[in-house]
Amino acid sequence: MDNVPIIRTVSGLRHFLHRFSGNLQDTSGPSSTVIGQIGLVPTMGALHAGHLSLIQRARQENQCVIVSIFVNPLQFAAHEDLAEYPQSLAQDQALCQAQGVNAIFAPSVDTILANPPLTQVVPPDTLTARLCGPYRPGHFTGVATIVLKFLNIVQPDRAYFGQKDAQQLAIIRRLVQDLNLDVTVVPCKIVRAATGLALSSRNQYLNAQEAQQATILHHSLQAAKHKFHAGSCDRNTILTTVAQTLAKEPQAKVEYIDLVDPSTLQPLEQITTQGLVAIAARVGPARLIDNIILDTRLPILAIDGPAGAGKSTVTRRCAQALGLQYLDTGAMYRAVAWFALEKQVEVSDAFAIAELVEQCDIELKSHPDPQQPPQVWVNQQEVTQAIRTSEVTAQVSAIAAQPPVREALVKQQQRFGLQGGIIAEGRDIGTHVFPEAGLKIFLTASIEERARRRQQDLHLQQLPAQTLTELEGLIAERDQNDSQRAIAPLRKAYDAIEINTDGLSIDQVINKITALYQERFSNQGHLR
Repeated sequence: MDNVPIIRTVSGLRHFLHRFSGNLQDTSGPSSTVIGQIGLVPTMGALHAGHLSLIQRARQENQCVIVSIFVNPLQFAAHEDLAEYPQSLAQDQALCQAQGVNAIFAPSVDTILANPPLTQVVPPDTLTARLCGPYRPGHFTGVATIVLKFLNIVQPDRAYFGQKDAQQLAIIRRLVQDLNLDVTVVPCKIVRAATGLALSSRNQYLNAQEAQQATILHHSLQAAKHKFHAGSCDRNTILTTVAQTLAKEPQAKVEYIDLVDPSTLQPLEQITTQGLVAIAARVGPARLIDNIILDTRLPILAIDGPAGAGKSTVTRRCAQALGLQYLDTGAMYRAVAWFALEKQVEVSDAFAIAELVEQCDIELKSHPDPQQPPQVWVNQQEVTQAIRTSEVTAQVSAIAAQPPVREALVKQQQRFGLQGGIIAEGRDIGTHVFPEAGLKIFLTASIEERARRRQQDLHLQQLPAQTLTELEGLIAERDQNDSQRAIAPLRKAYDAIEINTDGLSIDQVINKITALYQERFSNQGHLR
C-alpha cells in the first residue's frame, strides 16, 4: 500500500482536494457517523496519541481527512524552543497512514510566510490578557494568523483542536465567529498518559523523573475537581486548593493558576455555569499547560434517530423522569411559521423569511402538566395555542425546509443549551445542535418493526390501512432521503450510544436511557 501523500504546496493541495471532491459519492446511511466532506487536523508534527485521537474523530466524521504539519515560527518568541521543537515527519507519515489519513499538508516556511511583512490576525485583548498571553507575547497573533491561512487553504467543513490548549481553542472559535468562516470548530478531549500527564509533543523534553514530577499538574486539577464536587464554587477556594497541591512538588515552577470563563477567558469569582481552571508550569526543560472544566449545569441529553423509532414519546417521558427541560424544536419551527403569517410574509419568499427569522425571538417553558406541550412565546407574546392551528400546520414544512430558518433556530436552540439540563430529539441534535452533549443516544428500529408500528397507528386512528410491504418501502425511502439531505442529514454522532428498540416497550427504552444518564453523571457531581 502506498504511503499517505505528503503535499508541500498550496496549489498541490488544492488540486488534490478538487480531484477528491470530484470522486465523492455520499452513500452514507442513517447509522453513518460521516457528517462532513473535508476534516482538517492542524498540528506541528511530532504526533502522539493526543493527535491521533483528533485524527480518529476526524476520520469517523469526514469523507476526507487532511493533517497539516507546520512548525509555525510566528508563534515562537526569540527565547523559545523553535530550533529544538521535535520534528519527525517520516514517523508522522506512518502514523497518519495507519489512521487512514488522505493527505498530509506539510508546506515549508517559505511557502506559508512568503512576501513579508505578513498580514496578521490580532485576537481581542480580552482573550490574550490572561493565562499564557503575558508569558508569550505575540504567540496568539501567530497562531490565529496561521490557523486562518490553513482554514482558507484547505476549506474544511470541520477542523479539530484539542482542549488542552484551551486558550487557543477559545481564540480560534472567536476567530471563526468574528470572520464568519464556514467551518465547524470541533473541540476534542484531553488525552492523558496512565499517570495523568496531559500528552504533549514537549513531553519528549522530560526524562523519567521529570515526567513523574510533571504529574502534579493533573493531581492539582483533580484536587480542585473534588473540592468543587463537594460544593465549593468560589475562586479563592478552588485556586488555593490547586496551589497547595502544586506546592507539594518543588520542581514544578508555576507560572500561573487561574479560573476563567471557558469562552470569554474572563476571570470568575464564582462558578455559576462553567469554569476553566488552567495551569502553566515549568518542569525541567519543558513548559507545560493543563486545565479542567468544572461544570455546575445538568448535562444535555441528545436523542437522534430515524422516523418511527419512538423518539418524541421517549424524549418527553425522559424529560419527566430526569427533571430535564424538553426542547421542542418542532414548536420552534411552528413559531416561525406563525410569525410569518402574523407579519403577512409569503412562506415562498425565501429572502423575506430569512430577514424575518432573525427578528423572531422564541422562548420555551415546560408546561405545568407534563402531558402537555411546552408553553411558547414569540417576542414576549404567548403563542402556545396559536402555533397549533391548521393554518400554521399547513406552513411548517415549507418554513422548516429553508436553510436560513434552520440556521437561525439552531443558534437559538444552542442558547437554550447554555444553561444545561436540556433534552432534545431530531435528526442532528447530537451532531450539529449540541455536539458537546454529555450523553447522545441514537434511537433506531428495524424497518420491519417501524412499519408494524405505523400500521398499528393507522388502525388506531381509523385511517386507511396500508400493507406492511408498502409501509416498509415508504420508510426505507424516507430513511434514504433523511440521510442524504443537504442540510441537517440524519447521522449518528460518533460517540452516540445506539439503542435498537425492536421488541422493547416504551418503558423499557426510557429505563435504559435514564439509567445511562444517571450512571454517567451521578459520579461526576452533576446530579448531586
